[in-house]
Amino acid sequence: MRSSKKVHPVAVELRAFSWDRMIEAVQAVRDRALRATAALEKAGIPYAMAGGNAVAAWVARVDRAAVRNTQDVDILVRRSDLPAVKAALEGVGFVQATVMDVVCFIDGPNGSPRDAIHLLFAGEKVRATYPLPTADVTESVVADDYAIVTLEALVRMKLNSFRRKDQTHLLDMLSLGLIDASWLPRLVPEHAVRLQQLIDDPEG
Repeated sequence: MRSSKKVHPVAVELRAFSWDRMIEAVQAVRDRALRATAALEKAGIPYAMAGGNAVAAWVARVDRAAVRNTQDVDILVRRSDLPAVKAALEGVGFVQATVMDVVCFIDGPNGSPRDAIHLLFAGEKVRATYPLPTADVTESVVADDYAIVTLEALVRMKLNSFRRKDQTHLLDMLSLGLIDASWLPRLVPEHAVRLQQLIDDPEG
């Protein structure tokens, strides 16, 4: 039986439209990523940028107009290095927290989980149901700003999680020719099925 209780929308404060605010949001993500990775490099801790920022880096190598902005800063490290990671990141102003079982470092004591460094642990499954574990930090390439997971590792991790945003990132890579059907034989069966699904029906 459907409830007759009315649901009232939550009031949202709308600020003025602002290009500056949009640009500042992108710059804040970049600054946070640079500060974190510089601290890891200074401490000699192996790492690799993953997630949406890694996708953006690979996409920008083909067409910068296709880059999607992301607020997430996902960094791949080894769990055995967590104490050293903690010391390095806290040394540049981050504060360790755990949000929805994810180890992260928020930007200062008053920071938000939206403005955090999220850790992925190399060689571990993010969820038990994932076909494969994450990549190792050795599966990385050196870029201008920081180390980034290889394209192969990035595609595996995106096919592993396969959430809507992961599918969108994979579709971007497909549309630019970074990946295509020639990748299918090198993938585990479940990943191959997922990639074929996107190739066959890119509009979902």
